[in-house]
Amino acid sequence: MSGAQGLRPALFVDRDGTLMVEVDHCHDPADVRAYPGAAEVLAQARSLGWAVIIITNQSGIGGGYFTVEQFESVQAELFRQLNGEVEASYMAPDHPDNPSPRRKPAPGMILEAASEHGIDLKRSFMIGDKGIDIECGRNAGVRTILVETGYGKEHLGCGADFIAPTVTEAVRLVLDGAL
Repeated sequence: MSGAQGLRPALFVDRDGTLMVEVDHCHDPADVRAYPGAAEVLAQARSLGWAVIIITNQSGIGGGYFTVEQFESVQAELFRQLNGEVEASYMAPDHPDNPSPRRKPAPGMILEAASEHGIDLKRSFMIGDKGIDIECGRNAGVRTILVETGYGKEHLGCGADFIAPTVTEAVRLVLDGAL
């Protein structure tokens, strides 16, 4: 599955509400619940040459709700539940009142990941449950999929290229070549 200069496609995936059940400012690993089927479909994607990369805003850090260490413990539990099928994770701790070029909807995290992991953006997707995920994907030049989990049903009019009920269904549509 090689493209331009051997670059590969990626599934850039939001974390909260997309890969795992939404918990406001999740800071406790005991609250982590990966969506059913996510680990299996991500494993299938990886076996087909896709990179799987989490792109997540974590304003709870910038807002003082939890620490980087607590974020990392939640990440570790999510990675465990996903059987290690995530290649990398990029996080922006910025509060929305003080955004950086990395905080979604800015494309910084996707562009950084693409550079570091040899990603062909033209063949890649951003999957998320909010309008800022979709805008981030558009800003980075990737196709976008809004999932209806998390806050997704509140963002149906955000202009996503595609809409899927869950991350599992979104990834299946990509892997089946339906998108």
